[in-house]
Amino acid sequence: MSHLPNCPKCNSEYTYEVGALLTCPECAHEWSASAPLSETARVWKDANGNLLQDGDTVTVIKDLKVKGSSSPLKGGTKVKNIRLVDGDHDIDCKIDGFGAMQLKSEFVRKA
Repeated sequence: MSHLPNCPKCNSEYTYEVGALLTCPECAHEWSASAPLSETARVWKDANGNLLQDGDTVTVIKDLKVKGSSSPLKGGTKVKNIRLVDGDHDIDCKIDGFGAMQLKSEFVRKA
């Protein structure tokens, strides 16, 4: 019996083959057995197409409404030491005067 690799998404050991793809029964993730895992890694880009990394400093490119606040986040605000996460909002950060926030990478540019 051949040993199949664990699921790259949830690390389940119960993977099985369906044609040329491997499938995880726990999270329903499908991937190619021949593709290296580095090709499936997420890449974050700013509004100009520059690659973003954890710890970068970015600048907000337009005024953004902040839910629960009467004042918007102004364009030109610098955000230091960002953390990239998966999800709808790509960036976790702390902004002076606003606190912890989540931003979308399409509204920032690398400083």
